[in-house]
Amino acid sequence: MRSDAWYAGDDRNAYIHRAWMRRGVPDSAFEGRPQIAVANTASDLTPCNSHLDEVARSVKNGIYEAGGIPLELPVVSLGETLVRPTAMLWRNMAAMATEEMLRANPIDGVVLLGGCDKTIPSLLMAAASVDIPAVVVPGGPMLTGTFRGVPLGCGTDVWRLSEEVRAGTLSQEDFLRSESATIRSRGHCNTMGTASTMGLLAEALGTVIPGTAGTPAPDSRLLVAAHETGVLAVDLVRSERRPSTILTKASFHNAIVALAAIGGSTNAVVHLLAVAGRLGIDLTLEDFDRIGSRVPLLVDLAPAGRFLMDDLFRAGGLLAVLEQVSDLLDPTALTVTGEPLVSYLGSSPIWDPEVIRPRPRPLLEEGGIAVLRGNLAPSGAVIKPAAASAHLLRHRGRAVVFDSIEDFHARVDDPDLPVDAASVMVLRGCGPKGYPGMPEVSNMPLPKKLLEAGIRDVVRICDGRMSGTAYGTVVLHVSPESAAGGPLSLVRDGDWIILDVPGRTLTLDVPTDELATRTSSPEAAAAYAAPTRGWEKLYVDHVLQADTGADLDFLVGSSGDQVSRESH
Repeated sequence: MRSDAWYAGDDRNAYIHRAWMRRGVPDSAFEGRPQIAVANTASDLTPCNSHLDEVARSVKNGIYEAGGIPLELPVVSLGETLVRPTAMLWRNMAAMATEEMLRANPIDGVVLLGGCDKTIPSLLMAAASVDIPAVVVPGGPMLTGTFRGVPLGCGTDVWRLSEEVRAGTLSQEDFLRSESATIRSRGHCNTMGTASTMGLLAEALGTVIPGTAGTPAPDSRLLVAAHETGVLAVDLVRSERRPSTILTKASFHNAIVALAAIGGSTNAVVHLLAVAGRLGIDLTLEDFDRIGSRVPLLVDLAPAGRFLMDDLFRAGGLLAVLEQVSDLLDPTALTVTGEPLVSYLGSSPIWDPEVIRPRPRPLLEEGGIAVLRGNLAPSGAVIKPAAASAHLLRHRGRAVVFDSIEDFHARVDDPDLPVDAASVMVLRGCGPKGYPGMPEVSNMPLPKKLLEAGIRDVVRICDGRMSGTAYGTVVLHVSPESAAGGPLSLVRDGDWIILDVPGRTLTLDVPTDELATRTSSPEAAAAYAAPTRGWEKLYVDHVLQADTGADLDFLVGSSGDQVSRESH
């Protein structure tokens, strides 16, 4: 095993390695027993993951039961709601740090514990890069809280209720009263936000024991699954099932189908692209449109629908959803158990057909993420039609441009802002380089005067991201971003913009020869990030664009599990 390079033999180095780890473990710990890391993102500053220490104990019990040696490894944790300027700035750092620690230590396999938005993507990126046997335990969603008898979807209802306050239809006092009811229990967001999406997609990719993802965080069955995962981790090492044997193009095909069927977050696009990049798999934006855009939306969950994650779990979970679209899945894709994903389908009934719609009566006939191209997004942009207003999916309107998120906040409620229901709000400087870190600001709050007029949606375009819990007719991930010289930097107030989602185009209706004479907005350029040291500088200097996953250029491609030099 890989750990033998540290522990086997009678020389001085082996003596030192064993001696320092011999703190209460039996002699047999170093005699052919797989050394399994439990990469744990638990942190009090990542409240969605704060329960993972308890989950880790169940994992460790399973590892020991199966004959392995469990070794808890705290890794970088990213709290989506707290980390500034945005958790996405640190996803690649978390992935790189975890990768290096897995490679540097005497570890034969790893169990990955994540929950909050960026933790599962970063752990998958790390495992794909070092390519040692790995399996994921998603931390699971929280239980549903209620306020005045009405269920609350964390994130989604925050956006909705805050807009009602600005519109004058909800008092500030009532808004604040709902705060204590929003987060009912341990676990991540209970909407189909990014955390829920990535937990489910980790299972669709084959990296989770089938039937586990989506188990609510307080549910004791999560601890049972964690124990079983610890047992499986030992078998993964003995069977030499590595991420590179599980994560194939077929796996990503199935993840894209699942993304569409569950109405998942647009953030999954950049995360799946980044994981695929670590494996050298040729996954592109076109794959998301080709595979996923015609898949029916079957899950009636906020923000696209009515229910929440614990409803999905009781209704049958991911396997019940995938059974409905089994004909669209690639049957060759394997899971960590060694069995194909499709082998777990066929006996996964829908227990509540309102939450999970049967294939003949979907929530939407086409629920997948649409990829747009045109002279405003030469390298692509995405939109989630399921969360958009149907009447705006084909639209022509005049641009109202904001040069930074600070500019937006300063002017959005100005009564003299030249905006109406037909306008197209454009926010730039929010891409990977420009902010930096591609913040979740694309779903711009509407101007107060529009809200007061009863308007609840207009077309919005941005080079940043939006929360998976958000909704609206939002075009995001515009590539190249403004700070990378993309055409978004050339847009001016009053320009006509044409959005045609069915036609998959996003067009700045300005003559080509006029565009050729324009220069980038100096106000936007003045707001772009310009770090001089530390991680932010490394990030800005090396981050790729959203259309390839916003990873760092020197991290693309697997590096394997071998350390460059041995200790002496």
